[in-house]
Amino acid sequence: MAIASVITPTERPSKPKWLRVKLPVGKKYTELRGLVDKYKLNTICASGSCPNMGECWGEGTATFMILGNICTRSCGFCGVKTGRPETVEWDEPEKVARSIKIMSIKHAVITSVDRDDLKDGGSIIWAETVDAIRRANPTTTLETLIPDFQGNKNQIDRIIEVHPEVVSHNMETVRRLTREVRIQAKYDRSLGVLKYLKEKGMRTKTGLMLGLGETEEEVLETMKDLQAVNLDVLTIGQYLQPSKKHLPVKEFITPEQFKKYETIGLEMGFMYVESGPLVRSSYKAHKHAV
Repeated sequence: MAIASVITPTERPSKPKWLRVKLPVGKKYTELRGLVDKYKLNTICASGSCPNMGECWGEGTATFMILGNICTRSCGFCGVKTGRPETVEWDEPEKVARSIKIMSIKHAVITSVDRDDLKDGGSIIWAETVDAIRRANPTTTLETLIPDFQGNKNQIDRIIEVHPEVVSHNMETVRRLTREVRIQAKYDRSLGVLKYLKEKGMRTKTGLMLGLGETEEEVLETMKDLQAVNLDVLTIGQYLQPSKKHLPVKEFITPEQFKKYETIGLEMGFMYVESGPLVRSSYKAHKHAV
């Protein structure tokens, strides 16, 4: 079992000291914050209150979400709204490219809600967004944090064809908890997406959340499954409950245990392993593109 502070359903403890985040500071952060506010730019960093926003912005990295803010899936961990999404905005690729140019972003992470309502799964907008960013920002490197596209290879191929530096798809949790945590997703389907991307020459990346009740043995088993599909980059962070309606935190994993997973992951042969309580999918993302 992972080293952790176990929480019973009746307890509402304060977060451990290692989860307390300092307010973002620095000249670069202040400049970007001003641009985001002035031009009403949509970054998931700000809208999602990411704990690493100051650090990432200071390094010239930012994350943008496309295809709206309403998801067709209802995962138990995610704070994004679920329901019937709005109509696709076909000028969105140019808007995102403009935002990146205004902010002088060196490395951009693009993510999206799931759009199972669309025949193409949103893959056309995905590809057009990458192309638009390339035209407007030829020196900016890119990571695309994609949904599983229901395993549809034709849709995944659209991402491969525009060849971002990194293609990420999050496993989120261990096999046993997938049905509960990612209700409409499948563990083996996500593994298959990562395997297919790697076979097509992409640099691949995935993220895991801990603290949902998984054991150390299950985490290591997931890491072995990811090694088997030749994954390049692994991020591991602490799950935090977005609201009372979402899955509760079962454990607060200690920094020491996160460090243990990092050490094991590097020994297993992953190119990069970012593992810590405050690590999120896009943490240190610029480093993974080179």
